Amino acid sequence: MQNLKIVFEDNHIIVVEKMPDTPSQADKTEDLDMLTIIKQYIKEKYNKPGNVYLGLVHRLDRPVGGIMIFAKTSKAASRLSNQVREKTFKKKYLVVVDGKVSPKQGSLEDYLYKDERHNISKVVSKEKKNAKLAKLDYKVLKYNEVKNLSLLEIDLHTGRHHQIRVQLSHFGHSIFGDQKYGTRGQGKQIALWAYQLTINHPVTKEKMIFEDLPEPIGTWCILKE
Repeated sequence: MQNLKIVFEDNHIIVVEKMPDTPSQADKTEDLDMLTIIKQYIKEKYNKPGNVYLGLVHRLDRPVGGIMIFAKTSKAASRLSNQVREKTFKKKYLVVVDGKVSPKQGSLEDYLYKDERHNISKVVSKEKKNAKLAKLDYKVLKYNEVKNLSLLEIDLHTGRHHQIRVQLSHFGHSIFGDQKYGTRGQGKQIALWAYQLTINHPVTKEKMIFEDLPEPIGTWCILKE
């Protein structure tokens, strides 16, 4: 079984690190996905016969790494899904972008349209049919003058398709390594990482904050500078 980094686990939920280029769930590529990996882990660890239940509460784009939570019971899945809908399920990201970002803190608000045929999203006017509001806050954590790269923390308020990637690109600071929306680092791993997750535990109701940082190698060396 593939190595699995577990951040937290109890009888109701399991919080893990998704490695970049691993699908959140099975797709047409038939590559090994997180849902399958964790089901296999649970089956082997607890010696469970038959099919293992595991609820997919949220997704990360395939190129993106970071923290994910899965539900081990249908009750936990339902309650966490409610938190997603009610926006009490909060995600924060780290991202390395091209250029020096100014102002150092701000909000981005755009209307996005998903082009299903080409699997991309575009910033459009709010009058366009099927356009959806996308909102995020950003904060500059570091700037590398030599490489002309900025490290940002992103607080996501809506969960639109490719939202962070397309909004930052439209803002003039595309993500380093983003092959769809970027200008620099083509062919390298996208520097976008889901590093913090805040939930209310589906059973105990306790507020829980989980964090998982990328290894400070490659583009992520900016973390230790």
